[in-house]
Amino acid sequence: MSNANPARLGQINSAGDANALFLKIFSGEVLSAFERENVMLNYTTTRTIANGKSAQFPVTGTITASYHTAGNEILGDPMNKNEKIINIDDMLVSSAFIAEIDELKNHYDVRSIFSTQMGQALAKRIDKHLLNLCVLAGRTAVANVTGGSIGTKVVNANAITTATSFIDAVFEGVQKMDEKDVPSSDRVCIVPPALYYKLCNVDKLVSRDFSDANGDFGKGSVVAIGGVPVVKSNTAVDSFTDQSAVATSGQNNTYIGNFANVAGIIIQKSAIGTVKLKDMVLESTYDPRRLGTLMTARMACGSGILRPESAVVIQTSA
Repeated sequence: MSNANPARLGQINSAGDANALFLKIFSGEVLSAFERENVMLNYTTTRTIANGKSAQFPVTGTITASYHTAGNEILGDPMNKNEKIINIDDMLVSSAFIAEIDELKNHYDVRSIFSTQMGQALAKRIDKHLLNLCVLAGRTAVANVTGGSIGTKVVNANAITTATSFIDAVFEGVQKMDEKDVPSSDRVCIVPPALYYKLCNVDKLVSRDFSDANGDFGKGSVVAIGGVPVVKSNTAVDSFTDQSAVATSGQNNTYIGNFANVAGIIIQKSAIGTVKLKDMVLESTYDPRRLGTLMTARMACGSGILRPESAVVIQTSA
């Protein structure tokens, strides 16, 4: 009796690694989960480096203008410049080990569940760091360049509990950004879900009497306040807490502080810089010594404050 010729479902064109296609499916699931859950990364200035432990971000000030006196030589006006060094944090890893015997006994696919959770775990950690940095940027009292602007704190005692108070704070924050010549494009307001749904009950934000297409009470959505898009972030629930005593092992940039009084943030893309040494890498490896499959997702990156004037933190106390 001759041997069977199996159709290996994981092979590419019936040749090579029998798990090649399975690995791609796993990779796609993790990436999809990460992109779906990650809110903040697109709202930062991002650089990718091939090697090294840090990256330099140039920060420039403003240049002046003056009237010319006939006959005088034009020599150029001075402009203050500085640099911001952002370090690469240690490798951020999410992993899962599935024993072969458990997978054989199980009656449903668990790999897709684990891969989704891994993508969400990485997205949440990155988002948390970036949200914390936005708060720290708004509280920054020292400009990155001489003569430059600092961060903005808007204090409103009822900003967390009362939607109209938060709206007033947003308009104050947007005004401060305008006065500091922060570009009006690429701005965003980030709030936790509890406050977001309070905003959905404010007529001025969802009623057609005040706006043609701003929000929708029935769908529970708010589009913008004062021209700034409002984005809901579940990670903000964990981020806007007291993290003064949080362990910083593996973090080579500062992300911690007491954020318990924060209601929300407004940022422009130039506020925060992110440097990537290694973008997300995904592996699924069978370990014959342990009779199981190790799935890993990892990335190496770091973030820091570039322009504090591009960040506003809305909080209930000074």
